[in-house]
Amino acid sequence: MHVPLALRILAIAIPLFAALLWFVQPLAPAGGGVACTGQACSERGSSSETNAASSAKAAAGDPERATRSDRPDGRVAFDRRSQLDHRARRPIHWRRSQAIGLPHAGRLVRGVRLPAAGAHYFTWDPIRRRSPNRDWRRWGTDDLVRATLRVVRAFGDAHPGAPRVGIGDLSRRHGGDFGPAFGAIGHATHQNGLDVDVYYPLRSGAERAPLSVDEVDLALAQDLVDRFVRAGAVKVYVGPSTGLNGPPGVVEAIPLHDNHLHARLRG
Repeated sequence: MHVPLALRILAIAIPLFAALLWFVQPLAPAGGGVACTGQACSERGSSSETNAASSAKAAAGDPERATRSDRPDGRVAFDRRSQLDHRARRPIHWRRSQAIGLPHAGRLVRGVRLPAAGAHYFTWDPIRRRSPNRDWRRWGTDDLVRATLRVVRAFGDAHPGAPRVGIGDLSRRHGGDFGPAFGAIGHATHQNGLDVDVYYPLRSGAERAPLSVDEVDLALAQDLVDRFVRAGAVKVYVGPSTGLNGPPGVVEAIPLHDNHLHARLRG
């Protein structure tokens, strides 16, 4: 059968033309949609990355937005849960402790370690001047740790706009000497797990030790003193420049306590 030349040419040309169109057309994005090139693709990619970053930030929690919010009274409301880290989630190994001897000449048996941070408190290292305090400086009797946690929890619930309470030194793991060999002037007491240092809250809301009495929120500091007294402290030492007060014979003003109170439980 004789096939006209024109039909032979078309039979060859049409498949070639279709193949050429398929080769040169822009590839569509996976999952459908309209392809883009040049600046449009660049802008779309940038927008997608920005949206993804925003979504990730929202999912992880914006630290500034998560930890504080504006209040009608002008104070700062803290989301205490956002302050926690893996150290705060470590369970407390509770056991019945024993305070041996005196606060200035004693030791600690089966002590309990206070975690590095919690929803209502942070710990502060007075030697390194940073948070958290080192593990070996955070041991006390189970009664002391429980009482301290009860006080800071009640304080936080009563003052949702206040920063977390700063907790300093308790005792060493087995108690004993906590003097200058362990940093600065050390402690004359803190030897049998019944003493704890607690830093006064700052008016600025910062979580650190006060540098001077002028930085201290004295109303909040007085509330902390009162709460430790009600918790059964037999001594609460405060700074002579603070004006903090309490029951005579229990609350006493002594030097070197203008940035923290020192509470002692009964043994």
